[in-house]
Amino acid sequence: MQIREIAKLLNAKVLCGEEHLDREVKSACGCDMMSDVLAFVKDQAVLITGLCNPQVVRTAMMMDMRCIVFVRGKNPPQEVIDLACSAGIVVLASDERMYTACGTLYVNGLAGGAEVHDRAC
Repeated sequence: MQIREIAKLLNAKVLCGEEHLDREVKSACGCDMMSDVLAFVKDQAVLITGLCNPQVVRTAMMMDMRCIVFVRGKNPPQEVIDLACSAGIVVLASDERMYTACGTLYVNGLAGGAEVHDRAC
């Protein structure tokens, strides 16, 4: 799925990276806990989150993600947008709730990626 299609499906505003909207992505994850993203996410290209701080972008950079979708009507501060832009990460903002955004992308063909079964509590 192209990032452009994600933006359309989620009725999202492009905050940066418009020149990368034709990039293909094959999977996504929805999470507000960046420690979980680092520990359990493998091979996801899109991060769906409501957390609006620079750690989100740094996490996405470490995981080689191509796009961050801020949900629940959250608009990240300019420093977050600038950091993502400098890393070549597309930033989208949607009014959808995380559950709805994830479901919408899933039913339209965007996979959740490989499952991780070694969770420790």
